[in-house]
Amino acid sequence: MLILAIDTALDACSVAVLDTEAAELLAQEQLLMKRGHAEALMPMIARVMQSANLGFTSLDRIAVTVGPGSFTGLRVGISAARGLALAAARPAIGLTTLSSYAAAIVGQSKSAPVISAIDARHDHVYFQIVAGDGSQLVRPSVASVDAAIAASQFGAPHLVGNAANILAERWPNDVPQPVAVDAQPAPDIGWVAWLGAAADPATNPARPFYLKAPDAKPAAQPPFAAQAATP
Repeated sequence: MLILAIDTALDACSVAVLDTEAAELLAQEQLLMKRGHAEALMPMIARVMQSANLGFTSLDRIAVTVGPGSFTGLRVGISAARGLALAAARPAIGLTTLSSYAAAIVGQSKSAPVISAIDARHDHVYFQIVAGDGSQLVRPSVASVDAAIAASQFGAPHLVGNAANILAERWPNDVPQPVAVDAQPAPDIGWVAWLGAAADPATNPARPFYLKAPDAKPAAQPPFAAQAATP
């Protein structure tokens, strides 16, 4: 199976092509960035596909991270994945950033629980807790940093995600200490691809996965706009 994986959810723009039969990435590229995903993504996809020596119709699936993350970044990646999937008549698979972070740790057969954490700003994090075998212990949620720490009652955890250090710095001394802290700015794109290969297209659509509403809200329309839209 050939998988094109895309991640623009957080502070990186990443693309890879995975060949599951060969168990290797044929090509991959990543640029760390907080803005500019829209300008960077399509040229990056073109370079990765050229490096892999593949046409889009050779792909079996297109996998993309769907959140939580930057609302603007998510739209860029999801729109690209949907458009390419439609053009190539292939399924687009949506994967959460939290599960993508955890996959690398679970894939190493770690026995400790894994807390994936993403900075939600204002002293809050998006987080999820899974057991060492990948089974879910605490479903994806958004909570204060202290509440997220309090939710961990499963032993010394492995912290991963762009908010891993935020949790580690506030971790109480009277509870089991983290066994490791991986403060990665974005998920490993290779694991996004592997999750895309394993996911069921019917239950993992490529649509945004939001745990809270955007901080910025659209401005109210002026009265004349509403009147103009009235038949």
